[in-house]
Amino acid sequence: MQDAKEEVRARLAIEDVIGEYVELKRAGRNFKGLSPFNDERTPSFVVSPDKHIWHDFSSGKGGDVFSFVMAMDGIDFKEALEKLARKAGVDLSLYQSAQQGKLGKQKARLRQALDIAARVFQRELLLHSAARQYAVEARGLGRNVIRDFCIGYAPPGRDGLVQLLRRRGFSQQELVQAGLVNQYGGDLFRDRLMVPLMDASGRVIGFTGRLIHDDIKAPKYLNTPATLLYDKSRHVFGLSQAKAAIREEGFAVIVEGNMDVVSSHQAGVRTAVATAGTAMTEHHIRAIARLSGDIRLAYDSDEAGLAATERAIVLAQTVGVELRVVGLPAGVKDPDELIQRDAAAWKQAIAAARPAVEWVLDRYASQHDLTAAAGRRQFSTAAAAIIQKLQDPVEAEYYWELAAKRLQIAPAILKQKAAAKPEVAPVKRPRSHQKQEPEDTVQRAQRQAETELLAVLLLEPTARPQLAQLPNDFFTHPPARQLAEFLQHHQAPLMGDELPKELHSAANYVKIVQLYADEKYHFWDSPDRVRLAGELVQKAQRQHKQQQKQQLEAQLRDAEELGDTDRQAEVLQQIQTLIRGK
Repeated sequence: MQDAKEEVRARLAIEDVIGEYVELKRAGRNFKGLSPFNDERTPSFVVSPDKHIWHDFSSGKGGDVFSFVMAMDGIDFKEALEKLARKAGVDLSLYQSAQQGKLGKQKARLRQALDIAARVFQRELLLHSAARQYAVEARGLGRNVIRDFCIGYAPPGRDGLVQLLRRRGFSQQELVQAGLVNQYGGDLFRDRLMVPLMDASGRVIGFTGRLIHDDIKAPKYLNTPATLLYDKSRHVFGLSQAKAAIREEGFAVIVEGNMDVVSSHQAGVRTAVATAGTAMTEHHIRAIARLSGDIRLAYDSDEAGLAATERAIVLAQTVGVELRVVGLPAGVKDPDELIQRDAAAWKQAIAAARPAVEWVLDRYASQHDLTAAAGRRQFSTAAAAIIQKLQDPVEAEYYWELAAKRLQIAPAILKQKAAAKPEVAPVKRPRSHQKQEPEDTVQRAQRQAETELLAVLLLEPTARPQLAQLPNDFFTHPPARQLAEFLQHHQAPLMGDELPKELHSAANYVKIVQLYADEKYHFWDSPDRVRLAGELVQKAQRQHKQQQKQQLEAQLRDAEELGDTDRQAEVLQQIQTLIRGK
């Protein structure tokens, strides 16, 4: 699909696409605007039409038109390509194999059928007073939410929708594949309030239907079965409606039910989304993480909710997001019930969300008698199991101390018990997803430091020998490391559009660094650039030394708690050597 990507890129002006999201103003050869990722008053967001890239100086993010749409809409590359191809008038089927082209046309037909069904359901809601009464009075839904979620009503007829779609030219097989037909060939959804399931771009891919009259013979909720378009292991309900609020507020709230999402938006909490109950997957986390690295779970406080939170902690570690838990008041079964009672209390609960591991440890403590030997053993076993899954050593150390404090023992004893158990294998990250991994504050700061130094060195070849003074592991971002290695062995300026072949695989990143250099350091004198490069290298050396010292101090505390005097002496010697700079 590389040819299709380049064709779409050639047909679209990057400033026009980004201008639909950000108000841009001409600034010389480039365009500038306020960052869509941070709240700022001075524009730091730059778009370069010449290089076909953008860079946000406030957050350190940047890339091409595809990465921008992915970031803003919370979609993956394939979805961004499809969206921009439609805008550019590019027929992607021309760039696909015969089988891929056939599948693409088949999906397009299913989308057409579902789109018609959604409009039919919306019309039926206007025609049936009982359905309107249920939506407005029983569910408390206002006109805006009904419009935003395209809520409708499926009447109780046997096959009215199927017959209508057949008259529109759809075959019975296509309607089955769209998930609109029951086992008898009639309408799957009858006498239900209908809420469309949409992809991140807002296209209908299925439905969830809620009975408006109690019927013990029928399920309260009925969802579209798995189809070519709808996969519950990947779909995040409400993401298309919530993505703008998630970016603006900086966090997402995950609830169990789709109607919890609708009620939450009605109550003014527009950051709410839902997965398939508590069956969260890595795909769900990654889809949300494209918009924010702060995710808050609002699951039920029962055993299923606890188990789901434990699984989510592992997934959050894999993806690299911050996970919190929204605690519901006693006696409240779900967010929808709390919202019906007191919408303000729902907002307060979200604001008071606690770190997920901390919440889980509290739940463990409440389930066991920590004054009894059996209870202490059970709590320590459960606590160790969850803490061992944490990948960040600093975070893990905090929770070892917290759990040990509950038991009034030294953290080293708890670690000793954990070490006697089979270790939990770390979850491996699929290579195909690594570039999409959300960055925490430390990672962003490191990425910014790398970009700033390389930008100076692009313009100032005489300062490049200073790269040799950096620690070997300073550059953590592969494209940055690739560029640094190139600069270390080449003295020519690197500000033109034509890049050497050694840098073709890192072209986007190099263009971002070029844009950064042009915006910040182009008018600096050579001596000033050399001086700044030296300061940045010295800062990197100090930070690296401080990180090493913190790691050694943590090892020293562990040795002290275990009473290992030999290890204490060894680590102390390492700390003294580090301080002396030898």
